[in-house]
Amino acid sequence: MVDVLAHRGPDGANIWCEQAIGFGHRMLWTTPESLHEQLPLAKASLAITADARIDNRDELIQALNLTAQPAEKITDSQLILAAYEQWEEQCPHKLIGDFAFAIWDGRNQKLFCARDPMGIKPFYYYYSNQAFYFASEIKALLCLPDVPRQLNELKVACHLEMFGDDPVNTFYRDIFKLPAVHSLTIDHTYTKKLRQYWSLDPKHEIRLTSDQDYIEAFREIFTEAVRCRLRSAFPVGSTLSGGLDSSSIACTARQLLAKAGNQKLHTFSAIFPSLPLEDRLWIDERHYMDAVKQLGGLEVHDVRADELNPFIEFLWQDEEPVVAPNLYIHQGLYQRAQESGVRVFLDGIDGDSTISHGWPYLTKLAYTGRWYMLSQEVKAAAKQHRIPRRAILQRHILDPLFVEPVTHVWQQLHKGIRQPQVESTLLNASFAQQVGIANHIQTLTETQGEQISPRKQHWLTLTTALYPNVMEITDKAASRFALEGRYPFFDRRLMEFCLALPAKQKFRQGWSRAILRFAMTDILPAKVQWRPGKGRLGSNFVRRFLALEHSALEKMMLYPETIESYVDMAYLKTAYKRYAIQKNSSSDDAMTLLAGVTLLQWLHKFSDSSAIA
Repeated sequence: MVDVLAHRGPDGANIWCEQAIGFGHRMLWTTPESLHEQLPLAKASLAITADARIDNRDELIQALNLTAQPAEKITDSQLILAAYEQWEEQCPHKLIGDFAFAIWDGRNQKLFCARDPMGIKPFYYYYSNQAFYFASEIKALLCLPDVPRQLNELKVACHLEMFGDDPVNTFYRDIFKLPAVHSLTIDHTYTKKLRQYWSLDPKHEIRLTSDQDYIEAFREIFTEAVRCRLRSAFPVGSTLSGGLDSSSIACTARQLLAKAGNQKLHTFSAIFPSLPLEDRLWIDERHYMDAVKQLGGLEVHDVRADELNPFIEFLWQDEEPVVAPNLYIHQGLYQRAQESGVRVFLDGIDGDSTISHGWPYLTKLAYTGRWYMLSQEVKAAAKQHRIPRRAILQRHILDPLFVEPVTHVWQQLHKGIRQPQVESTLLNASFAQQVGIANHIQTLTETQGEQISPRKQHWLTLTTALYPNVMEITDKAASRFALEGRYPFFDRRLMEFCLALPAKQKFRQGWSRAILRFAMTDILPAKVQWRPGKGRLGSNFVRRFLALEHSALEKMMLYPETIESYVDMAYLKTAYKRYAIQKNSSSDDAMTLLAGVTLLQWLHKFSDSSAIA
């Protein structure tokens, strides 16, 4: 297992065993403390192996009475082990950071495992009557002869539906994911227990005295979320797309590094100069990137993403098929980062989910009858975001107040009469019914359509299983290049703060994501701070996928036997015809074909190796 995961840790490997318990570890040095870290670590009756970065180190060192030794000599795994000694199974709640770890408690004869709140660090496992195995990647489990290779057809249906909210299932029937923000215990009776150790509070609201107080409080927490992720013994890199999220991280990091007198921040940007003008209008963000670069304090790297192949092979070949059309861009950035000596890679993935676009505030104003304030905000939003007022009224007032509740009531009334149906026609109808995909999706999205508050909508966005699943994909991509991805917007403290903000702090003066925009004054260039939208990366994927993978797509049309029991081939062929002639085609057709061809080639590989029973 350790050998299979050699790419994750080029700085050494070790194994610890005691009777029926065995831990392995691949070492990737990133933080200064990790340079002298030894894992697995055994201490008295305890042993730990961990993929972890702990951010509230100073707080924990004080609480655990570890001040007798220099803080720089205390590793993150030592902190986790000390936290377990002090608080036992409550310890994950005390940890701020990204982690997946396992602790063997010899005194109590139990195994205790935990995964961080957003699932930044992956954790897969197999559990039978004879053994429990876990690993950071599925391939380390598949190398074991007693782990079955049976296809999970429900996951195949989720893949074709492009449904990514399943928190536990994988493409293997007997291999599961430890859900984010959960711990897993196997006690002396060999009984498995899952427990959620922390949750965001959708009812809590912060009350401060002024807009400026909210801005200053946000800026302090956001700055700390970036600062603690700069802890590195190697050069630090960051994405720089020109968008609000990545630019806020890069500009904050550049200031912090400059104050500390450290090296410059490396930034990595995807550019598309060869695309036709009509595509560059949507995808080319170089004028926003350049505004940030002109601030100085950066070591800039541009990657020609228009020359990369969007069809990423290593993920589906080694693990599971994925529908991630823009992941090839990150792969290009990761490769350049590795070549530049970077090991820590900051990323602004889904900052808008933590901050919240804030548009439900308009719904709340209408629902509570505050018509004057509503009219002022709609007027300002139409101006700031360049959207017609009628479109704003339809989407954020008429639909949520009238159309969606009526639809939800109708669905509830007919719940016992009609079987849930999937809307997609990519899925073979009989296969969809056989695996019960509609019921599965309905169970995992049962709150959709209800009339809920803006904060509850924000809470639902942050607690979806989609983000841990995205993090698993990006973790595998980054680990291929010996990088640790770090995501300031997924800092637990920042998420708690943003969720608890009053709705009017998330949408103010017609601006979505208001708290971040106002807090970045004098940090971001104004051009970026007040940009109304974001770039659309899909056009390069649509063009390059067809150009480079035409033969693979043609082969799928001619020899579809492997997937035809899962896929509605008539629908797939129609999508291909539209896509191939590039007339009346859309990115939806390209996504449909990506889902099909990744599944086809993945199934071929595993069938040929007898991996699927």
